[in-house]
Amino acid sequence: MSDLLAIGTPARRETRQAVRLALGTASALGLARFAYGLLLPAMRDELHWSLAEAGAMSAANGLGYLLGALVTAVVVRRLGTAATFRWGMVLTALALAVTATSDAYPVLLAARAAAGVAGAAVFVTGGVIASRLAARAGSGAPITVYFAGAGLGIVISGAGIPPLGDHLHLAWAGLGVAAGLAALLSWTAARADGEAQAGEEAQAADAGRVHVRPLWGIALAYLLFAAGYITYITFLSAYLADRHAPLGQVVLTWTALGLAVVAAPALWSRPIAEWPGTRALAVLLALLGGGAALAMAAPAPPVILASAILYGATFMGVPAAVTALIKANTPSPDWTATLAAFTTIFAGGQTAGPWLAGLVADHTSTAATLAWTAILCAAAAVIAAFANPSRRAGAGSAEKTADAEASTRQ
Repeated sequence: MSDLLAIGTPARRETRQAVRLALGTASALGLARFAYGLLLPAMRDELHWSLAEAGAMSAANGLGYLLGALVTAVVVRRLGTAATFRWGMVLTALALAVTATSDAYPVLLAARAAAGVAGAAVFVTGGVIASRLAARAGSGAPITVYFAGAGLGIVISGAGIPPLGDHLHLAWAGLGVAAGLAALLSWTAARADGEAQAGEEAQAADAGRVHVRPLWGIALAYLLFAAGYITYITFLSAYLADRHAPLGQVVLTWTALGLAVVAAPALWSRPIAEWPGTRALAVLLALLGGGAALAMAAPAPPVILASAILYGATFMGVPAAVTALIKANTPSPDWTATLAAFTTIFAGGQTAGPWLAGLVADHTSTAATLAWTAILCAAAAVIAAFANPSRRAGAGSAEKTADAEASTRQ
């Protein structure tokens, strides 16, 4: 019994740390990226935007995310993983606060791009820290808990923004305050190893190699997912507004979506950790595409609610599954570089997706954005189902590294 307790206690400790670390995805994703979808209908009406212009605002965030993904490894080499995460959280809060200060389109574009840059730094470094926590705990729970944090941000946004109506500046300021609080609370959670020093992390980052070619099928599926998933959550409120959904339905739909994200680890931790190959990734993508198609096929309130719950229960599981596949198929010194490369691919997809979907929707209807998500995610599911990660990525080295790390802890 004492042996069981000795094994279980570290796992619980790492998971508790991951809960606080999850405030990173709550801020960088839930508040700084996804909450924009709630504000889009009011901004579109008050500022007289087309759907393409509204989509371009989300694309600016994606472009900033792309830039952030490209520079994160450089910043980590200079500051270390923990410091990059922490200052990324601070810059995310500042970018949201700046968004509250102006209605000028160029200023808003710049602020959304800045939030993307900071969010990418948080996402990549937080993913690396969560992966280290998972390795120490011998469980995939810290990874899925980390990604589930986005749901908390969505719940806060869904409960707080719709009642504010057209008070856009107040809503953005509130998001900035919430992001600042998340930065404060997550500050001490940004370390996976209390003995690690910034210089050691910099040396590891310098030595890190990128492994994308051996994982090309996963990378292609991730690209299509990124271009598809973001349009659903960007235009969901616009879709509801076009159908004159009452305030209560909007709040219920968004909070249910966010709570489903929070609950996702209980559903997906074991499949992501134990299912062979890319099976978990393919199933997640198929369910995600089906959820988007459900809302498009039958726009009745209960059906849209079911669609939002299915979407919430699956979409953040995709990056968790991809992170786990990278962790399983690359040596641990290369995690940061490879995660940054996949985040760059992801950012490219989510930069183009909302703008292109908005262009299509301007000539059809907001339902086209749901069709966009359904088609791209279904295609990604097929690709993922047949993807076969090559062991050339260095899984053998990863296993040796894991064995070496385990021996040093004994």
